[in-house]
Amino acid sequence: MTIHILVTNDDGVSAPGLGTLAQALQAVGKVTVIAPERNWSASGHSKTMRSPLRADPGELPNGIPALITDGSPTDAIALGLMGLAEAPVHLVVTGINNGPNLGHDVTYSGTVTAAMEAVIAGVPALAISLASRDKHADTRPAASFAAHLARVVLANGLPPKTLLNVNVPSVSATALRGMRITRMGARIYHDELVRYLDPYGQPYFWIGGYPPDGVQEMGTDIWALSEGYISVTPIQLDFTAYKAMEKLRDWGIEECACGDLWGG
Repeated sequence: MTIHILVTNDDGVSAPGLGTLAQALQAVGKVTVIAPERNWSASGHSKTMRSPLRADPGELPNGIPALITDGSPTDAIALGLMGLAEAPVHLVVTGINNGPNLGHDVTYSGTVTAAMEAVIAGVPALAISLASRDKHADTRPAASFAAHLARVVLANGLPPKTLLNVNVPSVSATALRGMRITRMGARIYHDELVRYLDPYGQPYFWIGGYPPDGVQEMGTDIWALSEGYISVTPIQLDFTAYKAMEKLRDWGIEECACGDLWGG
């Protein structure tokens, strides 16, 4: 059986990390790339439902063939899994993202939520991010690890509705200390509202501020990255807060005469 891997990113088809990732994964199996034509960073789980989508033939900067879509990263995965990839897909890999996706970043990240789209469809997925905003950073160590992890996941499988969120320090391969299986850390954001006036005197706004940081707690993705380790965090799509369910039951709201609330 020929392994088939579907690849996308959220930085756009011209991002260097996408080509490096696709090239490394070619040693694992057949690779199909469906990528957005522009940057969709911080787009979250955005899926196009009320507009047509295009996916035109093209290629990555390193010459690897790709379908280029005007949709989101989530759209790219949906299009591929629903037929544009042409053969059954055994694994989805997204990235290599320009910048880390740690802690609560996963809810914003087009890289991670594209992987979520695969998991919803029953296909195992990896989201790969490099802890550097430098567009010229070396993505080869992250790509090599992604190919290694892809082989391990294909051999062993993942639990249902689970993806692996991978963050790689931006250092040379020899400087990497190894990898750690981690939990999500606590991200701290420093967003600020920046106000300006346009030439017509009308206000407009940017969401600005300093880059986020996080709580350095041992065992988290934030800690692992700061210590020079690759972080691998299993993320499940069941967001249910099970302990909170018991607390809510203690409120007695299940026994309310709900008809009385709206005149029934």
